[in-house]
Amino acid sequence: MSPRSRIPVLLSLFLIGAAASANAASKLTSTDLRNGEQHLAELGFWTGPVDGVWDGASRQALIAFQKVQGARPTGVLTRAELNALSMATPLERHEAEMGPRIEVDIARQVLYVVGAEGEVGNIVPISSGSGRTFRENGYPETRAVTPCGHLQVYAKAQGWKTSPLGQMHNPMYIVGGIAIHGSNDMRTYPASHGCIRIPMFASERLTRMVPTGTRVVIFGCSEDGAAVVAGGETASSTASAAAPR
Repeated sequence: MSPRSRIPVLLSLFLIGAAASANAASKLTSTDLRNGEQHLAELGFWTGPVDGVWDGASRQALIAFQKVQGARPTGVLTRAELNALSMATPLERHEAEMGPRIEVDIARQVLYVVGAEGEVGNIVPISSGSGRTFRENGYPETRAVTPCGHLQVYAKAQGWKTSPLGQMHNPMYIVGGIAIHGSNDMRTYPASHGCIRIPMFASERLTRMVPTGTRVVIFGCSEDGAAVVAGGETASSTASAAAPR
């Protein structure tokens, strides 16, 4: 099958998956959906309004919860997921010290904000460096990696910014050209050139919440410097000075 002929097939599979998700959620009542959103919000996941409408923010919040639980990140609310939410406990910060910061768990592919008193909130799913080698747009052969370690937001930009490797929304730069940024191409697995992609609704607000100079703790890399996550994707802890997305 040629690449051109595969496009309609992939589109059909996407539409079938989206219809299945909507159908699964439609079997629940608006009260069930509201309860699911309420549980997610109470656990610190970044939901939209708790209104019984299962929108994109609700779906991304559930994906983050499923990643934390080690479950398949479908974003589909079911009776089983409602039960799991009702029994879950809040996520704890990675580092014991107090003080505001962003923590990024590469292994579980989530990002969250730690408040001044150590509270965890605004948990969202991410897509970090794929760990694969790429060579494009004039770059030398480079491995798509997201660095682990203690960093900080050293610069920010507003709106859409175009790097040699693609577009970034409200990028918050943490090392070289690597940034935390909004993306319309959110995957449930590591797929970037090294940046930390977050959902667009979170990108709109996170940049206003996080001032320049905010600490960023990225963890979850294995001893050999590569974070192993579901599906066999990896992300090395080696930093790149390129402008990934």
